[in-house]
Amino acid sequence: MDPVSVGLLAALAGGVAGEIGRQTWTALGALVRRPFGRGSGQAPAVSSGEAELTRLAAEPGDQGRAQALSTALAVRAAVDQDFRAGLAAWQEQAALVRAGDGAVTNLVSGGTQNGPVLQGKEFTNLTFTTTPPPPSPSASPPTGAPQVSGTDPAR
Repeated sequence: MDPVSVGLLAALAGGVAGEIGRQTWTALGALVRRPFGRGSGQAPAVSSGEAELTRLAAEPGDQGRAQALSTALAVRAAVDQDFRAGLAAWQEQAALVRAGDGAVTNLVSGGTQNGPVLQGKEFTNLTFTTTPPPPSPSASPPTGAPQVSGTDPAR
């Protein structure tokens, strides 16, 4: 099983991805709060991940706390078969967050942009008041160039 991405954990703790991110974070909390799986009848001497989850929620930007949670999840998955299955299912759900759930790629290239350039995903209620772009150099002949109009008199 692949470890849970530290970046993903920090992002979810920080509230990214809107509602799906919140639901994914809540589902992880429910998963780590489950009792250890069936087996010997006593929980192994490893972290459930709950303390690490709580610490990361308190400081979502702390990469060390995100790493500690990722490690706790991996160790618990190694010793608890039920948790491993639940974590695998959770990672499938979290893939929607990693994929961006309709990711946007912004690219601006070639030429000069004469006006606002927005990069992002969801924009609403925007209004721009801009001046018209300057005339293109190819729109009018250069100064001093001969002007030709009408028909060829030699015909």
